[in-house]
Amino acid sequence: MTAQNTDRHRKGPITLRGSQRPTTTTDQHLLEEEGPGEWVHSDPWRVMRIQAEFVEGFGALAELGPAISIFGSARIAPDHPDYAKAEQIARGVVDLGYAVITGGGPGIMEAGNKGAKECGGVSVGLGIELPFEQGMNEYVDLGVDFRYFFARKTVFVKYSSGFVVLPGGFGTFDEMFEALCLMQTHKIRMFPLVLVGRAYWQGLLDWIRGTVLDNGLISEKDLGLLRVVDTADEALDVLRDAALRQR
Repeated sequence: MTAQNTDRHRKGPITLRGSQRPTTTTDQHLLEEEGPGEWVHSDPWRVMRIQAEFVEGFGALAELGPAISIFGSARIAPDHPDYAKAEQIARGVVDLGYAVITGGGPGIMEAGNKGAKECGGVSVGLGIELPFEQGMNEYVDLGVDFRYFFARKTVFVKYSSGFVVLPGGFGTFDEMFEALCLMQTHKIRMFPLVLVGRAYWQGLLDWIRGTVLDNGLISEKDLGLLRVVDTADEALDVLRDAALRQR
């Protein structure tokens, strides 16, 4: 796995080290209050930077073609079974005629990019500026670094024809629920969203069905937006069936 460089900080295309390394991220500057009226002077200029991120992201992926996004933890080591599972899924995704998109970092993301690259597929990484440096993994062929999470998530959704979600933490949950919300509200088409690993996801699913649904806060049909599997082959079967229906 690519070594992390804790002395390096990326701000979009800029790399900063040593005394130039900031203590806050661009997202933090945007989302935190800077003092009475300060936003009037600074935020309009930030809009230009945000616009540039969308332009760069859309431009980089405009000719990508159909793709599947693979989400999962950056903390999964290469010898973990989920790493191998993500590699296998990525190879199968390429065999189905899709590119593979990940967050470009280590762990499950690296596994997805590795599986795609090593079987001749298109391997895409959408990185993000973080206070701790991760860096783009070595298996990314087409990489885009973002300052803003919301710009990055928009590009994920815009260029994905399906989502495969392996075990992960808050970042993985964020990406998963973003896709679910957009499908539930018909902001995007009904793409396959596959959760891999029943043992890992079952507690969350039980809470959704037993608490959220029982309180009438979602409908029964909303549960159908999720497919839960255990193996790479099962995940690929779901994607294959969805591809056949779309065609």
